[in-house]
Amino acid sequence: MMKWNKLGLIFCANKNSEWMQTHASLPFADHLKNNDYRIFFSSRNSDNYSQIGSIDIDITQPHKILNQSKTPILSIGDLGSFDEHGVMGSSLVNFKGKKYLYYIGWNVGKSIPFRWSIGLAISKDGGKTFEKFSKGPILDRNHIDPYMVSSPTVIYDNNLWRMYYISPMKCFYENNSFKAPYNIRYAESEDGINWKRNGVIAIDFKYPNEFAVGRASIIKEKGLFRMWYSYSIDKYRIGYAESLDGIKWERKDEQVGITVSEFGWDSESIEHCYVFNHLNSKYMLYSGNDFGKSGFGIANLDSS
Repeated sequence: MMKWNKLGLIFCANKNSEWMQTHASLPFADHLKNNDYRIFFSSRNSDNYSQIGSIDIDITQPHKILNQSKTPILSIGDLGSFDEHGVMGSSLVNFKGKKYLYYIGWNVGKSIPFRWSIGLAISKDGGKTFEKFSKGPILDRNHIDPYMVSSPTVIYDNNLWRMYYISPMKCFYENNSFKAPYNIRYAESEDGINWKRNGVIAIDFKYPNEFAVGRASIIKEKGLFRMWYSYSIDKYRIGYAESLDGIKWERKDEQVGITVSEFGWDSESIEHCYVFNHLNSKYMLYSGNDFGKSGFGIANLDSS
């Protein structure tokens, strides 16, 4: 069983700017140099529209912010576009000198509150700027995923691009509350842009009344794929699974070794985790209460 040592809250949006009024959610990291990392996250403006920001930290002193983005990394889309009402970063792949940023595009709905699609932005200058690959999504609803798609995690593995994304099985209202139970699906690509999917479920529901299995974080070590993700029965918790081929997974949530705190910013829920290696240590970024309204923090894996 793993044991994660919580190192505390790193960042919380508190009306820092017009575009960063609340929330710091879905954190993920990009290695800059030495001990320095850029952490991407999503915040919301006064209209509740999400945009992507970043902070730079020294992983040995994660509470000391070295730099913070003053403007959004990606702008909200044009009128009528799939990301007209928000963009949320979800995954980044470094490939042949470029950075591929996969993100969630938001549309406000009428019969349902919102609809998600998946977009791509690419940086050719080392991450200083990102340009949207297209005004349209690279993955959207279709006959396999009829409602919406979201929260992509993409890895490049042995000349194959693998995407793990979420997709609801249905949409409905219960006690005037919108519900869209979702699990983690799988897709493949030869170029990271055009994706093939056939309805493969990577992580499905395991518990009674479980209704959400969210964004994955994946590391491949010694031929074993290891995945951390969010799941919810009432409030979000972090789960863990393993796979030999990256397609068929076995849930081992009891081994994850991290849960909510007794009080404070992560006492109600923990979700949107991102696990990465630095030197001989593993670190986990994760969002706190209310989808990151209380901010995001960091933990490291106890190696003793």
